[in-house]
Amino acid sequence: MSAIEYLNHIFNQDSRNMHQLADKSIDLMITSPPYNVTKQYDENLNLDEYLTLIFEVLRETLRVLAPGGIIGLNVANLGRKPYIPLDCYIIEILTDLKYTILNEIIWNKAASAGGSCAWGSWLSASNPTLRDVHEYIIIAQKKKSNSDKCRVNQSKDIEYLPFLDGKKSTMTEKELYSNIWTFGAESAKKVNHPAPFRVELPYRLIQMYSKKNDLILDPFMGSGSTAIAAIIAKRNFVGYDTNLDYIQAANRRILEFVQKWEKK
Repeated sequence: MSAIEYLNHIFNQDSRNMHQLADKSIDLMITSPPYNVTKQYDENLNLDEYLTLIFEVLRETLRVLAPGGIIGLNVANLGRKPYIPLDCYIIEILTDLKYTILNEIIWNKAASAGGSCAWGSWLSASNPTLRDVHEYIIIAQKKKSNSDKCRVNQSKDIEYLPFLDGKKSTMTEKELYSNIWTFGAESAKKVNHPAPFRVELPYRLIQMYSKKNDLILDPFMGSGSTAIAAIIAKRNFVGYDTNLDYIQAANRRILEFVQKWEKK
């Protein structure tokens, strides 16, 4: 398959083997992997099986990523008994694969998340559990040579849009270059997917870590948010997902967005 044939396409297959993509052909990878919490789209793997899946996808991503290429991986920690710090496990995987960890952004979802506390028994402090109102975005980089240019854009190269996917964007230069981002989550019902991320998340990463016409990969494409963000930013995308229903829903969402976007 030629490079032209896989541009702006979502493949219905496992991203542990992205054979359509040539070595070093991807400029930026952005994704939010399934969280293995028995949601409809998860396979209910045990922790070791789940981490093996993530390892194998990130190893295949390393193959297709250009030298110096960046990945932005959105992940939430899970559970209460016990609490599972998935970000720590994934950072360990990235380190084992010889990625360089550049940063960890905290996505503050407080605008759309509850802030109550689960006490375990009525107002008893014996086992209080705080409700997470944040997720992490792990930023890592494939090893680059001394001749490879820095992939972080300067502020003059970044385009700011007042609205993304029908919601007002809060993106400012001050916040963009900090490690705490604040905006609400996406509605699962609206986009027909149990765990979508808002288009603003991949859009910010695309603006920071890629150039126009670059190729953006999402190995767990889900609801298509990364694809839509790439289109807005004048990049190309390629994605993978094992659920055909979600691919069809994502393609409909992308088409509807493009039609609206072209009318502006």
